[in-house]
Amino acid sequence: MKMNPLRMYKRECNDLRKINAFLEQARTGFLGLSSQDVPYVIPLNYVWRNGSIYFHGAAEGRKVTILQRNALACFTVCEDRGTVTNVIPADTDTAYMSVMVFGSVSLVADLEEATDVMQGMLDKYVPGYYDNPLSKSHVEKYVSSLGSKTAVYKLTASDITAKENEAQEGHLFYAGKTQHDEPD
Repeated sequence: MKMNPLRMYKRECNDLRKINAFLEQARTGFLGLSSQDVPYVIPLNYVWRNGSIYFHGAAEGRKVTILQRNALACFTVCEDRGTVTNVIPADTDTAYMSVMVFGSVSLVADLEEATDVMQGMLDKYVPGYYDNPLSKSHVEKYVSSLGSKTAVYKLTASDITAKENEAQEGHLFYAGKTQHDEPD
């Protein structure tokens, strides 16, 4: 189900393999929440698994308070892939991929699932660093230096939109490039 049709429908990406691969490799996403008509957006590390965004954070604080009032969220991931040059200034553009995942956020209460997600985050952000897999007891008992337990959250996707402007061969900007360097 699409919430709203994309205005730039020519840039819409419906290739699920491409979308999944992008969400698996991208490193930072932005969680958008709303409470009492006040937006709140947080940059987060995350993992994409089985149609859901997983992230972790303190078990208390502003994000948790907002989620308790309104669990609906939007998670946006975008990568700038360079500036697309054109001899016509108004046609200068950006090559990019962006995905927006809409859904509802819930606390992951199952210790097995939470441990698997946290191991996935370690595998994504520090692959090969640890000799042993993460233990359930570490996830269950860990308390941050600020005194807060760590919680794992899951945004279950109800809608996904993706846009892409692919880089055009020979048209990406590089330092020193001028309009005279454009291919014919």
